Amino acid sequence: MILFSDTAKETKQPAMSTGAADPKAEKFELDNGTIRVTLTNYGAAITSLYVPDKHGNVADVVLGFDTIEAYVNDNAAYFGCIVGRVANRIKEGKFNLNGEEYTLPINNGPNSLHGGNKGFDKVVWSVVERKDGEKPSITFKYESHDGEEGYPGDVIVTATYILTSSKTMRLDMEAVPKNKITPINLAQHTYWNLAGHNSGNVLEHLVQISGSQITPVDENSIPTGELLPVKDTAFDFTSEKKVGSSIREVTGLGYDHNYVLDSGEKKEGLKHVAKVKDPSSSRVLNLWTDSPGVQFYTANYVNGVAGKDRAVYEKHSGLCLETQGFSKCH
Repeated sequence: MILFSDTAKETKQPAMSTGAADPKAEKFELDNGTIRVTLTNYGAAITSLYVPDKHGNVADVVLGFDTIEAYVNDNAAYFGCIVGRVANRIKEGKFNLNGEEYTLPINNGPNSLHGGNKGFDKVVWSVVERKDGEKPSITFKYESHDGEEGYPGDVIVTATYILTSSKTMRLDMEAVPKNKITPINLAQHTYWNLAGHNSGNVLEHLVQISGSQITPVDENSIPTGELLPVKDTAFDFTSEKKVGSSIREVTGLGYDHNYVLDSGEKKEGLKHVAKVKDPSSSRVLNLWTDSPGVQFYTANYVNGVAGKDRAVYEKHSGLCLETQGFSKCH
């Protein structure tokens, strides 16, 4: 479902200061000696993430750009950013809430995608806290105003990235409405290539997803209202499987589908979403969430994008695992 927030948390959110200068887009770094991540407050995006392989060789395993200007001008693929107010697609850019119809910008075929023309990925967030030490962290905040991209009400959004251990990065996101009920569905949109961002496609990556059903979509990528079991289909990643082993059986250019997460292994209140392994480097990504779904996307529309370090990203050059709320209805 699209997650509709109420105003119950309003009093817990500190008041916004007034008269402060608008924040400027900058880059920041978190480093715990094993993981080094660079971020920008433009879109609250991960721009690089350096981790070692089985031999200790360090590589940047996320797709992105060298400069902030490139994120401002060229990020049609949503590299590394947080998308909202509503991640994924809203049919024909319209929804009804409390008897009123709202109309949103159309920016993806006949639909509104990832918050519209200027979603949370295309704004400068404020930096409200930074911590160094054993668990370095940074917290970004953005205030979205009533009517922004057609959505009702003012909303304060925070995102905290923290390196909680030598092998773990955590992201906590919260959106608190101030005065009106409004739809909220945030997602983090990093493209992963565990062999290195400039190493080619991810078709040899091994993926396991903790979802035995998907929400199938129509020709415009809108849910049909069904729940489809993945068993004996190209969508079955309940056991570890190469990304490329069945991708040609998928209608369209590749995977861009929401998986309904099963209630399996849990840790600290979070469900295990997926495991991704690059056989060449033995790097492994394990993803955990408290969201009900995850959009598995294989960079189907990335085509000749000039990325970091003179890399050129092509189709299937990375994969996204966008944990999210989801809609089952047409």
